[in-house]
Amino acid sequence: MVVFLVTTYFEQLAAIDKAHLWHPFTQMKDYNNSGPLIIERSEGIMLFDVHGRAYYDGFSSVWLNVHGHNVPELNQAITDQLGRVAHSTLLGMANVPAIELAEKLVEIAPQGLTKVFYSDSGATGVEIAIKMAFQYWHNRGIRGKTKFITMNQAYHGDTIGAVSVGAIPLYHDVFRPMLFPSHVIPYPYAYRHEGGEAEAMEATLAALRNLLETQADQLAALIVEPIVQGAGGIIVMPSGCLREMAALCRKHNVLLIADEVATGFGRTGAMFACDLEDVSPDLMVIGKGLTGGYLPVAATLATDEIYDAFYADYEEQKTFFHGHSFTGNPLGCAVALASLKLFAERNIVEGVKAKASFVEQKLAALKARPHVGDIRQKGLMIGIELVRNKTSREPYDWEERIGVRTSLRARELGMLTRPLGNVIVFIPPLVSTEAELDEMTHILSESIISITEGGSVTCPK
Repeated sequence: MVVFLVTTYFEQLAAIDKAHLWHPFTQMKDYNNSGPLIIERSEGIMLFDVHGRAYYDGFSSVWLNVHGHNVPELNQAITDQLGRVAHSTLLGMANVPAIELAEKLVEIAPQGLTKVFYSDSGATGVEIAIKMAFQYWHNRGIRGKTKFITMNQAYHGDTIGAVSVGAIPLYHDVFRPMLFPSHVIPYPYAYRHEGGEAEAMEATLAALRNLLETQADQLAALIVEPIVQGAGGIIVMPSGCLREMAALCRKHNVLLIADEVATGFGRTGAMFACDLEDVSPDLMVIGKGLTGGYLPVAATLATDEIYDAFYADYEEQKTFFHGHSFTGNPLGCAVALASLKLFAERNIVEGVKAKASFVEQKLAALKARPHVGDIRQKGLMIGIELVRNKTSREPYDWEERIGVRTSLRARELGMLTRPLGNVIVFIPPLVSTEAELDEMTHILSESIISITEGGSVTCPK
């Protein structure tokens, strides 16, 4: 039996945390050997720990916070809905906020996405899209189209179907014996390609074209993170690539699934990343920013064509047998409606474009630093790749934990973020002011220079 001697409130919480709480994407031996960060309250884009110390939320609490924390309008929407009903199932019935939110989502979604199927996280939304795509062809009597195409280093969530269309070895390889196989095509890593964007894009399109021309009769859908590949390292597609991929899928009668969980709701400078290239997918998954970062609500949007393949007499058994206990939760849908209202009232998406330009200028000086290999950005999604040798692009060994150490240094300086290997992620809340972005980028630069170049180096603002 483990005995903890507790003297303070923090020590009590830390002891319980270490004794009972298993954290996601966290090596618990490392975690339990360190002093935990325990958040107690929030204000604006700041989070405060139990000691009262303030931190900028430099990664939007895992990429989902839009309007900041503790927003009066969002708080009120939940309070008002609590006075009506906290939860009512969507199985065979409906509720007011779920209906109203579905209408709003269709209004702002890419053209043709007219049906909304709710879930509770991005991963479950992806599961739904995969199952819909598979059953769509089945319901149409086309039984051979059962395979999926994904992209190298893709991440679509951690449930079994989502992992099956994932392609990040560190996250996914151990589970391969459990999964269905997917075709993996190269992602257009322009910054690694000697020929630059044009050749990287053509290599991707050539691989997709070859697969579609030879195996389209077996392929149900291509799933893609549009414009920006998130967990793979904040990799930005060359301009026009998504549009060409969509056209190829349409030509060969293969569905396109757009995973907008990370890129949706203004993050890339458009309401959805697909809007940047006027792409209308057959299925689109949204989550994270849907409720402004408040409650776990996700959705899978589909076209009428997809929906109609399931719309049949009871005896035909074409029903989509899938659902979640909290599907269309009224509290979550109410706060999502309030969030979308703030988007419109405060012109959030247009504001992202100006703020993105400001951040790009602030980080420009980092490009000259000896261990900054690349700065990748679309809107307010930024990844800064750290390398041992800038000329040869030799990476740091993973054992050096360069990304972890840099993020911990940022925490010491008052900003929270979480790295993707040696890529430092900067994904601030969309409402961050220029003054706040100025301070956060300063902390980011200071942290990178301090860790990669040694010592305490002051980076001028």
